[in-house]
Amino acid sequence: MNTLFRKKFLLLAAATIVILSIINFSCQKNVSDNQKIQSTDPTPDQIIAQAGSETPPYNLNVVMKSGTGEFAFVKFRQHPDTARIINLDTWVANLQPNHSYLLQRAVDPFTDSTTCASTAWLTLGFGLTPASIHTDSKGYGFAPLWRDVTSAAPGTEFYIHFQIVDSLTSLPVLSSDCYTYTVR
Repeated sequence: MNTLFRKKFLLLAAATIVILSIINFSCQKNVSDNQKIQSTDPTPDQIIAQAGSETPPYNLNVVMKSGTGEFAFVKFRQHPDTARIINLDTWVANLQPNHSYLLQRAVDPFTDSTTCASTAWLTLGFGLTPASIHTDSKGYGFAPLWRDVTSAAPGTEFYIHFQIVDSLTSLPVLSSDCYTYTVR
């Protein structure tokens, strides 16, 4: 009887080990190398890669870089709807920690041959209300800004350029190249 009990116990123990092994290995999550090294602070390349592949004239990926590592990115998107709202998701990196910055834009009509010569800067924010981009203790910041362009007729084309300015001194910190934009 003792031998029969031992055989049943060993058989039950072996079956339990096999079942637990199957459960353990089948519940393993597949993690890619990119996920393993992913940081909570996005790099400029990660921000640009996540922005999507939509191209002008309706949507822009605005990049502003300095030679000393400061960086800003504006994901400029106007969805094809009647509201004609431009989303301006704005990231900044490697700027002064715990500080505020502003996103500004200037436009020239498409018929103007000087392309982005305008210095009539408009501070962007939440519609007509200017809003700051606040950086954290590492100099990173994000603001989901937006602009209503219902006053511009669909099909209107502009040359547009952007700058990030210090909110206290109003001095430019970063500036973009010139882009072409068409109102949807």
